[in-house]
Amino acid sequence: MLERSPPLRVAYLVNQYPAGSHTFIRREIHALESQGIVVQRIALRGWDTDLIDPQDLAERTLTQYVLVRGVRGLLSALVRTALVSPRRLLKAARLAWLMSRESDRPLAVHLAYLAEACVIRRWTSAQGALHLHAHFATNPAELAMLAHELDGPPYSFTAHGSDIMDRPAQIGLQHTVRHAAFVVAVCSFGRSQFFKWVPHGLWDRVRVVRCGLDPEYGKTASPATQRSRRLLCIGRLSKEKGQLLLVQAAQLVTAAGIEFELALAGDGPMRAEIEEQILRLGLAARVRITGWLDSAAIERELGLARALVVPSLSEGLPVVIMEAMAARRPVIAPYLAGIPELVRNGSNGWLFPAGDVVALAAAMQACLAADDNELRLRGDTARTDVLGAHDVNAETHKLAQLFDAAVAASGQRSEI
Repeated sequence: MLERSPPLRVAYLVNQYPAGSHTFIRREIHALESQGIVVQRIALRGWDTDLIDPQDLAERTLTQYVLVRGVRGLLSALVRTALVSPRRLLKAARLAWLMSRESDRPLAVHLAYLAEACVIRRWTSAQGALHLHAHFATNPAELAMLAHELDGPPYSFTAHGSDIMDRPAQIGLQHTVRHAAFVVAVCSFGRSQFFKWVPHGLWDRVRVVRCGLDPEYGKTASPATQRSRRLLCIGRLSKEKGQLLLVQAAQLVTAAGIEFELALAGDGPMRAEIEEQILRLGLAARVRITGWLDSAAIERELGLARALVVPSLSEGLPVVIMEAMAARRPVIAPYLAGIPELVRNGSNGWLFPAGDVVALAAAMQACLAADDNELRLRGDTARTDVLGAHDVNAETHKLAQLFDAAVAASGQRSEI
């Protein structure tokens, strides 16, 4: 760990943490800590979820949970704030009201957020956090803003994709950006979405800091070979991730007489529907669902796969693509959002028009027809490309500099 004198204390706020789909947040926190930053973990929920990764289990012991005491804990924090800082509470309440006017959720929900922000404000003060960083532009960003309005530390947040693309008008993005010290997009396309939804005068607050990987990740992975007929899809089983389209594409590849197998690593609300479709299309011998896997199991699955396939309908720039490329696996993915910033057709993968089942099947067939030399070249290029743009140490160094600047601008720390 690098020495900082005095150490910068930063609080991280996430809706649910840890979680199997949030390994990138854990990786970011650990990289910041290796640079001498003290990170306080705060989440709304996650204290009682099923976890399989030992690193996630360890993270849970380090995390404070806002909702663990239920309504009683929130009301207690709200009353205490009203007694100590009534004017601040009124200002924050007005901001919650403004957010409710642009939201699909009623004012009562945003007032509940205000109570949660009272808890967060007290905890960040108790541990001396000089900056609060939230992940996702939805309610975590609003909570960070309300905590700041309650005289909490300056804040920032990272938007990952669908949180600003699917429902931007409903989340008060112009308010959360206006009050933030800075905001982060994980790709250039994400930055463009900020530009689309907030006034031009706020554009200078938007920075691109990419999700990162440890340079050692996938270092020992062998290139894919023709012997492997397995394609791997990793992600939550949900509508926007597109697994139903992938199963349809698998049927087309099967009808073409091509030998392959498809592993869906993940779980989620659409598992039953996906399983039903697999059976209805007669693909039970070719397509399997593994459920959630820990980090070590994901690496093993990547090592057994020929390529990663991403059928998504809505994304920012998926971390799983980065992990596959670091493991020397080419990627089959859609021309969608930030994906073409990393996956290049004919170089480190195969791109297809999003939502086009026939084109997806054709890309799968092209991958399955590739010889050992082509797979090796694409895999090696993939690893070089991803580590060149997504080194976690380089990206979190950018983030640390932004934290330092925000704290210095707030006047909380005279020596950075």
